[in-house]
Amino acid sequence: MSEILFVADFFVEHIVGGGELSNEELIDILKRRGNKVTSVQSHKLTEQMLSDVSGLIVGNFINLVPSLKEKITNGKVPYVIYEHDHKYLKSRNPAIYENFIAPKSEIVNYDFYKNAKAVLCQTKFHADIVNSNLSLDNIVNLSGNLWSLETLTLLKELSQGSKSEKSSIMNSPIPHKNTLGSVEYCKIKKIDYELIEPAPPNLFLKNLSKNKNLIFFPRTPETFSRIVVEARMMNMGLVTNNLIGATKEPWFKKKGLELIDVFIEKRKEIAEVIENAF
Repeated sequence: MSEILFVADFFVEHIVGGGELSNEELIDILKRRGNKVTSVQSHKLTEQMLSDVSGLIVGNFINLVPSLKEKITNGKVPYVIYEHDHKYLKSRNPAIYENFIAPKSEIVNYDFYKNAKAVLCQTKFHADIVNSNLSLDNIVNLSGNLWSLETLTLLKELSQGSKSEKSSIMNSPIPHKNTLGSVEYCKIKKIDYELIEPAPPNLFLKNLSKNKNLIFFPRTPETFSRIVVEARMMNMGLVTNNLIGATKEPWFKKKGLELIDVFIEKRKEIAEVIENAF
């Protein structure tokens, strides 16, 4: 049994975002596999905590005290970075640079990434962007994300449901999700659409699945894009741009139950990659 400390800025009890949902499921899977996993918000991490564990998983770390980040970087406790959103860039947005490659002056946290046992990326698209900026040999493509078995069961049910001729647009307050761009596209193309409002995860999926297509034009590279994969799982069509990491994975050609089965297997595959990284 390994004693693992999972460090992140927020967990699902604080923010229900895609990264937090995946983190929560990873913690649960690792516990089920016999590991002792403790979660701590990055701003609450102490030096004593670092000495009490055999390994660290670092998610989002904006609120991590610089001195502790340095101790992790140069310390004896092995750690992996569960990379979500390009924290090796000052801007955290590779899209503003040609070919997603930032000037060296824009790179931050280089040693933190370099000294990790593994930098865990969610798609090849994601891993390639990280590698083009950092040129490291510890970058790993997990080729997936994590959902609970309960949510995967719900997605199976929703994949069989009837759908209207409308298209779904996620009504997000986050500018780079570009809700306005999707709405403008529908107006130009005369597509009947419905804005899907923020809601608890299961209710959001039920509302999303009622319509025939998902329309989504993010402004920044999506390292994975849970909503896009969920739409495919629910047998929805997709209208998007070339910034979606999931669309470039070999399993993305699948839909519905076949795609859901892929992510049932990913629960084991991803946990094994992380355990072996330590």
